[in-house]
Amino acid sequence: MFSELSKPLVIGHRGASSYAPENTLASFDLAVRQGADGIELDAKLCADGNVVVIHDQTVDRTTSGSGNVIDMTLEELQELDAGSHFDVTFKGEKIPTLDQVFESVGNETLINVDLTNYYSPFDSLPIKVAEIVNRHNLSRKVLFSSFNPISLRRINRLIPEAPIGLIALSGKKGKLMLGLVGRLIVSYQSIHPEVSSVNIKLLNRVHQLGRYMYVYTVNKAHDMERLFSIGVDGIFTDDPLLAIEVRGRIKQEKL
Repeated sequence: MFSELSKPLVIGHRGASSYAPENTLASFDLAVRQGADGIELDAKLCADGNVVVIHDQTVDRTTSGSGNVIDMTLEELQELDAGSHFDVTFKGEKIPTLDQVFESVGNETLINVDLTNYYSPFDSLPIKVAEIVNRHNLSRKVLFSSFNPISLRRINRLIPEAPIGLIALSGKKGKLMLGLVGRLIVSYQSIHPEVSSVNIKLLNRVHQLGRYMYVYTVNKAHDMERLFSIGVDGIFTDDPLLAIEVRGRIKQEKL
């Protein structure tokens, strides 16, 4: 998949989340319309086993409600307002299901599905996600990622043709995942380090291993300029418009 895509990629982090409420259909649709090469979303299970798209373990920060996602049914979750906290113009936006996201933009863009079952790493999330991906015939248009190598190994067994990306924290734990430990735990095609961890030495090491590097979460123009200049394969950003403008400028300067 990666070799077929233009570089560096601009991937809308939770959609175009500088301009619309994160992880909503409005945000994903806007990222596509702004010209992002892909979108990133957070998938987890709710109480009745549906796969919903929300980052936090609770609904408190991003909706009108309160409580744990895993304790609420899909019907209860979709009664909540997931837009007004961002701006009144998005009042009525819902927490979408993964099915709904695929139906909305699945055939229009690369979709990075972040498996976020960190508090229940052995639950059925990989199985449910694989079923949804296969139902929509999108195994060639998805990238799976996670901080949790267990989830990545499980989804890789279910959909081996889809690439997987290991997300690395900053600091010592991140260095372990970026090194031999990460490679022993799971065979990944891309590594996703935090922006402050990235330098040319690390990038060269990743490329020498035949892997791709997609950096999160890059929202400042000077960070975009640095990363595009040293040759990262892509970035995750809340601001696809800014990233596309910076990418174009860097490409012009290199001509």
